[in-house]
Amino acid sequence: MIGKPSAEQGYEEADSFNKDGETVKTLGGGNCQVSSTLYNVVLQIPDLEVKERHAHSKDVHYVPKDKDAAVSYGSVDFKFKNNTGSDIKIYANSDLSSVNIRIVKM
Repeated sequence: MIGKPSAEQGYEEADSFNKDGETVKTLGGGNCQVSSTLYNVVLQIPDLEVKERHAHSKDVHYVPKDKDAAVSYGSVDFKFKNNTGSDIKIYANSDLSSVNIRIVKM
């Protein structure tokens, strides 16, 4: 995501957690499924270093416990550093039921 999610960018309302852990509808809800999937792929590659990762305030259903990576514009992010010595390329796709990410060393 680049910038704040908006309807003009094509975002629709979806479930997310507010600061109290309550489920609410927000634009950009669901972005955490992408960041959590990316986080789990990054964990599989030894020379990718997690620099910033935040857990959700409640367990999520789409990844195992403690394998989530919450993101929210202006507050929390998921960041990693490429220490492989090579460029990497991230391939990602999704549909209404799944998110798939693959990282390839170039």
